[in-house]
Amino acid sequence: MNFWRYCFLACTLLSVVIFVRFYNSHLSPPKSYEKLNSSSERYFRKNACNRALEEKPIFLWENILPSPLRSIPCKDYLTQNHYITSPLSEEEVAFPLAYVMVIHKDFDTFERLFRAIYMPQNVYCVHVDEKAPAEFKESVRQLLSCFQNAFIASKTESVVYAGISRLQADLNCLKDLFTSEVPWKYVINTCGQDFPLKTNREIVQHLKGFKGKNITPGVLPPDHAIKRTKYVHQEHTGKGGSFVKKTSILKTSPPHHLTIYFGTAYVALTREFVDFILHDKRAIDLLQWSKDTYSPDEHFWVTLNRISDAPGSRNQEISATSLRAVKWIFQEDIHKGCHGHYWRDMCVYGPGDLKWLYESSSMFANKLELETYPLTVECLELRIREKTLNQSEVPVEPDWYLLQE
Repeated sequence: MNFWRYCFLACTLLSVVIFVRFYNSHLSPPKSYEKLNSSSERYFRKNACNRALEEKPIFLWENILPSPLRSIPCKDYLTQNHYITSPLSEEEVAFPLAYVMVIHKDFDTFERLFRAIYMPQNVYCVHVDEKAPAEFKESVRQLLSCFQNAFIASKTESVVYAGISRLQADLNCLKDLFTSEVPWKYVINTCGQDFPLKTNREIVQHLKGFKGKNITPGVLPPDHAIKRTKYVHQEHTGKGGSFVKKTSILKTSPPHHLTIYFGTAYVALTREFVDFILHDKRAIDLLQWSKDTYSPDEHFWVTLNRISDAPGSRNQEISATSLRAVKWIFQEDIHKGCHGHYWRDMCVYGPGDLKWLYESSSMFANKLELETYPLTVECLELRIREKTLNQSEVPVEPDWYLLQE
């Protein structure tokens, strides 16, 4: 009798161990996983993504790019980390894009974003916050040194959230990109926690559909936003952090009798409109007027794009979802909740959000964190790379595959 009792207890304990080992989502794969052949690796990772879509328990792995840049030459780094080094279609060659990337932390997440959107016919300007640690700045510098079509902004700002410095960071890159020899058609501004939901070719086709119009979603200011431009705001930077503080001082009226609109800070702009932003007196004066407002990047682009004679201007409203997939905490009745966590009322996507992201029609998603939810980033990148290579009109190099067959 005791023998069978011990057998029962042993089986129960073994079952518990197996359950914890395979279903605890915070566990990483065994260290020997790195030695698995490519077929096993491909199966493991695809299976994990599929299980996430089905909301089943999954492994999470500590996955970073396999070859740190500082340890190998650029040529080897590009090969071992699967960068696409040739244009994939004539359509994409004829419609190069420019990117503004404003970053301040999480180099590993930025590195994944950069790899996901990188194409050799495009051009990339990266603004690194002046306050960022020296090690972070050096890592970005080393990465970009491997690419002739990517560079750090010639002038950088100490960025304060919701301050004029955030808008100025974008503008600094726009100045650099405007002088670029790459004949880009549209510029897209991003941050370090964005990630593409479309391939480069799909983004090109999406933008071509706007027929030279700028994409600056926005409306007349809702009640909660009126005070942002009604009162003077001031940036403060100190030991306690950086912030923007509202004063009781009323602002003057906008220059040139402009009507102020309120919208998203993330936009897609034509090269001709960037010329207008940098050189037209109305744009220059609006920038000066906006320096003591709250979050001026949320009214600057859309206000200028409502000027009738601005290149690519449009008066009709356009949904912000054409650019960014965002889960706001106050819209849970629409998106049915965040499966990661909220930061500043925005969802940092967890694996449970993958299905929603896969079904999105937006060009980009925000926000993602590789360190917090590696599976989310991993699955999105695998999906985008697979679609990218399937759309290629040129022979695909073996090292362009993130996972080998």
